[in-house]
Order: sequence, then structure tokens, then C-alpha cells
Amino acid sequence: MKLAQICAAALCLAIAEPAFAQGRTLELGFAGLMDRRNRVDLGEIVLTAGRMESEGPYTLLSGEYYLLTLTADGTQEIAVEGPGLFRNIWINEVVINDIEIRPLGLDSIEFDAAGSARLSFIAIRPGQYELRIVGTTGETQRAAFTIQ
Repeated sequence: MKLAQICAAALCLAIAEPAFAQGRTLELGFAGLMDRRNRVDLGEIVLTAGRMESEGPYTLLSGEYYLLTLTADGTQEIAVEGPGLFRNIWINEVVINDIEIRPLGLDSIEFDAAGSARLSFIAIRPGQYELRIVGTTGETQRAAFTIQ
């Protein structure tokens, strides 16, 4: 019985260690991990003709709750893809024009005109991922994400 309790305590500490390492205290209110006080705003990625302007590269912690805003300026129809990133995060919701979408998965987002999409998500699997303009390979056309 004691061995099981020791193992359970060690597991709890191992899961909570990334939050302690960053000096953050998670507030587990009514919404649990997804309480607004736990959400980290990653800022805005602006999409313009052939260019992606971001505050990145982004370093995320597995198990943390994040908010990311994608904004297209309307200079051209533009799509972004990030299948590697989107498959390794849990997407809570995508908000477009105050309409909340709760997807089971996501591969890309396309903007036909100027507008914004807000994604709230929890980072899950550690690794290096990217969000990029569809069909491009340049450094100015992508945002790099590392989940630790």
C-alpha cells in the first residue's frame, strides 16, 4: 500500500514539474486547467500577401493552455497549414466573428478576406512544429513552435 502511495505522489510531482519550473501557479477554478487565469496569450500572427509576421519562435510547455490569434489583412486570399502542430495540441475552440467552433481536429485555415481567427488550445506532445502559408517554404512564411 505504501509503495502505491509513493508512486502516486512521484507521478503527481512529475506531471506538475513543468509548471513549477516556470514559476507559474495554475489556478484550478471552476473551469479547471482552462481557467482564463491559466491562459497564456501568444499574441497575433499577421498574414499578408506572401508573408507571415509573428512574435515567434514560440516555446510552449506541454500541458499549458494557450491563445493564438491569426489575422489576415485582406491583401490576398491566404491559407495557413500546420498539420504537425494541430495534431499535437488539443484545440479547445476556434473563434471566428464571435462564432465559437469546437473542432475534433484541424489541418488548415483559409482567409478569403480580411479577418481574424482565435485558437485556444492545450499543448500536448513535445516536439518542433510549424505553421506556414500553404505551398511555401520561405522563413518569412512560417512560424516555428517548440513544445517542451
